Amino acid sequence: MGLKAGIVGLPNVGKSTLFSALTLNEAESANYAFTTIEPNVAVVNLKDERLDKLAQIVKTKKIVPATFQFVDIAGLVEGASKGEGLGNKFLANIREVDAIVHVVRCFENNDIMHVKNKIDPIADLNVINLELILADLQTIENVINRIGKKAQNTNDKELKFEYATVLKIREALQQELMVKNLNLSDEEKNVIKSYQLLTAKPTIYVANLDTNNFKNLNQATHYQILKGHLEALNEIIIPICVKIEYEVSQFDDEEKAMFLAEYNIQESGINTIIKKSFYLLNQSTYFTAGEIEARAWVFTNGMNAAECAGIIHTDFEKKFVKAEVIKYDDYIQYQGEKGCREAGKINLEGRNYIMQDGDVCYFKVAK
Repeated sequence: MGLKAGIVGLPNVGKSTLFSALTLNEAESANYAFTTIEPNVAVVNLKDERLDKLAQIVKTKKIVPATFQFVDIAGLVEGASKGEGLGNKFLANIREVDAIVHVVRCFENNDIMHVKNKIDPIADLNVINLELILADLQTIENVINRIGKKAQNTNDKELKFEYATVLKIREALQQELMVKNLNLSDEEKNVIKSYQLLTAKPTIYVANLDTNNFKNLNQATHYQILKGHLEALNEIIIPICVKIEYEVSQFDDEEKAMFLAEYNIQESGINTIIKKSFYLLNQSTYFTAGEIEARAWVFTNGMNAAECAGIIHTDFEKKFVKAEVIKYDDYIQYQGEKGCREAGKINLEGRNYIMQDGDVCYFKVAK
């Protein structure tokens, strides 16, 4: 359960209501041993119909889906990079997350105050992004002060490369560019990885609309302006109505389906946010399925079979012998392991096999 996204936004944009909806969708902590979650963290399930179908085939009642953590980060105000409001807490918390969910208000409501007394999604977005940029500038300046003189008076190629990289980053930040949008080489990314730069974190922008605008996105002026701005920057934007998400989160699965159908919504915004977060963080899931349980395991794309076995237990990676791998579609078509074995649809893979999303696996380890 290491993946974590921080929900950020200006006051009164719907951030806390979204977090409340996530909390009502929270996974049962009983499934996860030795887990202590602070009150401002919600652990939610990644809804995956594939897992339910596997469970039906193996006839198990215990289903353990993949999970994602969401952190309700302290509200931000202008000047956070200088410690204004809860700025220091905000910046400290956001350094600990893997991705950012940035909620932007796209609706008018005189009963809900706006900090600027005006609805302007792009201006709101820029307030937060500028604070992140200013905080990163402070970090980069500290690095330059620490290594600058030594880098200019040494033959150490690694130190000189680091210095050249931070100068490049500083110039970009001074132009109010986000680090995640820069065309950096793998070597440059490795250099700055330890800096935990806020603007380097992958971001999903969530446009919070009222009910009427959500039903008619083409006529939602604030949303369309924000959408055009973000799409020009190749950013991900998800339109949702946080109010609807909160109401839906209180229903059982059958009621949720009926409610979403009424609004012509194929999937809840929360599920969309989770799936997009997985995509941004380069994550996938493989499955194990048996009479005891059917479970989804999260892995980073590019991991091999032995590394994925180690996700279940560290000893499994060390003692890995082989993996029996069944493609999900084959598992469904031939109705489980027995049918796949008879049809010759089980592949024996060594430790260097690169795991694929949806693989159903049985690991063999040395005793």
